[in-house]
Amino acid sequence: MQIRKAMETDLDRMMEIYARARKFMAEHGNPNQWGPTNWPPEELIRQDIRLGCSYVCTDEEDHVIGTFYFNQGEDIEPTYRRITDGAWLDDSPYGVVHRIASDGSVRGIGPFCLDWAYQTCRHLRIDTHGDNIVMQNMLGKLGFVHCGTIYVEEDPYPRLAYEKSGVLK
Repeated sequence: MQIRKAMETDLDRMMEIYARARKFMAEHGNPNQWGPTNWPPEELIRQDIRLGCSYVCTDEEDHVIGTFYFNQGEDIEPTYRRITDGAWLDDSPYGVVHRIASDGSVRGIGPFCLDWAYQTCRHLRIDTHGDNIVMQNMLGKLGFVHCGTIYVEEDPYPRLAYEKSGVLK
């Protein structure tokens, strides 16, 4: 597998992957994270591509099998400024991963994408819905630490906030 920046020509495939992810989450006890709002909207993905923050995971034939948002810098995620029921581990600049999804064709796409992001910046933050047990288990296996709760504008559901920092070691 490989990671590359997403292009406009990847958009239809990415939206197919997000539709599959919504279905998968609903079937696995997490119908509210993306389902009710049909998240993420196509215009947001187009914007991510234009800004250079949208990535795809491809197989050996450059077929898109996964997708995610990645950005890094100082205080780049406004919703992460307020965390309740805990605290962030590290105040240094960080990378953030959002909207990670796979087509399910290959095992390990999620960990592969998160490992790539972590190798890129060595300090990641990510959040997930309380019902997304699949993601919570994956984050735990990859060494992410649950730090508290954050809130997003898209819906009323709190999110579990996780962090992994090689900066602290």
